[in-house]
Amino acid sequence: MEKKALKKPILLLDMYGVIIEESKGYFIPYTFEHFDTTEHSRLTRAFRDDALFTKAGNGELSSDEFLSLLEYPNPAETMEDYLTNYLTLDEEFLRFAEDNYKQYDFVLLSNDVKEWSRYLFELHGLQKYFKECIVSGAVHMRKPENRIFTHAVNHLNCKPHECILVDNSVQNLKAAQKAGMETILFQRDNDAYSGNIVNNFQELEYFLKIHDS
Repeated sequence: MEKKALKKPILLLDMYGVIIEESKGYFIPYTFEHFDTTEHSRLTRAFRDDALFTKAGNGELSSDEFLSLLEYPNPAETMEDYLTNYLTLDEEFLRFAEDNYKQYDFVLLSNDVKEWSRYLFELHGLQKYFKECIVSGAVHMRKPENRIFTHAVNHLNCKPHECILVDNSVQNLKAAQKAGMETILFQRDNDAYSGNIVNNFQELEYFLKIHDS
């Protein structure tokens, strides 16, 4: 009789603040740096009142549409410049991923513009490690909404308790806990959290080994 393969635990990983060091990205400061101060009031309205960044992150606008509305003359070049030169890959992630992706199903669970997430994956060669990507801009829902966690477990055909969410947002983690998931705060911003906390990928690896023993 053929032996049934054991199901791997699912590690849900956030992009910004976990894989990428900048916990909130850097795009709004980047934009203010790249336009004259006479444009700053217009940009503030675009971000705050028109919620263009949120709309792009929800998949209501493509990256090109979003950047064009901000009046960048070359949206594709802007996307590449920002993602390549203004965000920092946590180099420890690559070692952690190489050592652990065969023991866990790595799944990206990220609030992001879908084209940006795809570009970052290609730029840093992350495709090798991930079974699935669940990105707000593609699925039109975002953390900490409960429905994105419901979508994740349905899409992955698993139970909530089989998932461990690693995120730098306490709000996201609390929502995931309510959905029945295990959670770990990846500490980037010195936030208070009553649950599991790690400060780097070495600590995350150690926690997972203890957790599974």
